Amino acid sequence: MISFVRTGAVAPGKGAQAFAFSQKIVAYWQSNYDQHIDLLRPIGGNPNRIAFTSSYKDLTEFERILNKSSADQKYMELLASGADCWIPGSLNDEMWRSA
Repeated sequence: MISFVRTGAVAPGKGAQAFAFSQKIVAYWQSNYDQHIDLLRPIGGNPNRIAFTSSYKDLTEFERILNKSSADQKYMELLASGADCWIPGSLNDEMWRSA
């Protein structure tokens, strides 16, 4: 099992907008890619962050969905519409493998 985690630091004054945008991203992803994403907010540490997590059977499945989403013009436009919600350079992607 492969887990993908993307975190981002919310731009000052954009908390509500960033959360609403994140909910749109999750809804679009789940309806167009049949892939569950968890939307997370911290309960400790810096509260001005949001995380997205998803799991994949293997790297092949992850790559297939990544390629499909990268070619999806509507999804790319949706992503771009929320760019001002995040502190530039703060998005961080990590991949984890189940032990």
